[in-house]
Amino acid sequence: MNKFIAVVGGGLAGTEAAYQIAKRGIDVKLYEMKPTNFSPAHKNENLAEIVCSNSFKSNLITNACGLLKEELRRLDSLLIKIADETSVPAGQALAVDREKFAAKVTSTLEELSEKNNFGKIEIIREEIEDVNKLAENGIVIIATGPLTSEKLAENIKKLTGEKELYFYDAAAPIVEKSSIDFNVAFMGDRYGKGDSNYINLPMNKEEYEKFYNELINAEVVELKEFEKKEIFEGCMPVEVMAKRGIDTLRFGPLKPVGFEDKRTGKRPYALVQLRQDNEEGTLYNMVGFQTNLKFGEQKRVFSLIPGLNNAEFVKYGVMHKNTYINSSKLLDNTCNLKSNKNIYFAGQISGVEGYVESISSGYVAAVNAVQQYNNKEKIIFSNETMIGALTKYISTENEKFQPMNANFGILPQLEENIRDKKIKYEKLAKRALEKI
Repeated sequence: MNKFIAVVGGGLAGTEAAYQIAKRGIDVKLYEMKPTNFSPAHKNENLAEIVCSNSFKSNLITNACGLLKEELRRLDSLLIKIADETSVPAGQALAVDREKFAAKVTSTLEELSEKNNFGKIEIIREEIEDVNKLAENGIVIIATGPLTSEKLAENIKKLTGEKELYFYDAAAPIVEKSSIDFNVAFMGDRYGKGDSNYINLPMNKEEYEKFYNELINAEVVELKEFEKKEIFEGCMPVEVMAKRGIDTLRFGPLKPVGFEDKRTGKRPYALVQLRQDNEEGTLYNMVGFQTNLKFGEQKRVFSLIPGLNNAEFVKYGVMHKNTYINSSKLLDNTCNLKSNKNIYFAGQISGVEGYVESISSGYVAAVNAVQQYNNKEKIIFSNETMIGALTKYISTENEKFQPMNANFGILPQLEENIRDKKIKYEKLAKRALEKI
């Protein structure tokens, strides 16, 4: 066995993993392909480069990402600590000076080997094309992100036995079941067949036409040039489909046949279906609603659908190139590859979405790689914590799996039914922080 743990990828997950390993006295070889090779989104040579928004989202523990950040603070996350130190004014959110943040992460890791009791971190500026070679004699964490290089992506396909990594072209929004209005919605399957697994939202002609007109005129996210080549293959955004004609959706994903509107006793003019998205049945995704609308527009337009007037969207639809493994099938709840115990995955390639979520998966992978290195029992975080619930979500088999960010819908619900959302989230957060 190698006298070090290898980490491939110097982004948010990889740098957090490297720190957590070194902190526990084990040497790290951290491989980063920049500056030899840059992805289309990366521009500078620093580690932990932030390429999109500079916001790490809310700091409030009544916000799911805020709770996850607080859990990570209590676990001594290096990246959350540096984010706090390089923050810029952003109200209740944590936003950073992206240049200072990346520079400080880089310099901190470069200097770590001088600290007593810390393992040495060797930063190797080299593109890894074959993970198997690293895993033959040691433990490897793959944290190469949503824009993994083509050669390594091909290698990972062979490694996992999957025909392809997932190019997540256009994904549908996900809502909390508890926020759906069941005075309108009803459970059932088309023509009464099946086990009534779908939530159905009927619309009359006036409701549909209002929704349709807002949908086709809503603002969309502009794609980057390198994403445009592949983006529409196999996935048609709902707003693009709608522009083909006012009745296109009614003969497609909003087809009303086989249903009766419980309020009128007649077939609805159009009908939206929601499909269960997690094992506990607390989250449902909008069937056929892959979209590239801006997040604010999704909230505004989709809330016009009867039954979703007060819906909590735990994940908005997105549309961009994103390489990730089918973690729900391939990983266990320590981020370890089931078919090769020497390999862990972390960051967005593991099926989490978001900056803080990537950091948390780097933490989980690192502490368990260390446990394996030391021949000790793995650490499984309670699913009543956000870090544990997120890890459980991405490692629980799901035929319709898509990447997930932190949200209260993935936590086990409280025994008491609390209608006030703020009080409910406060109680869930308190329980999580007691468990962490």
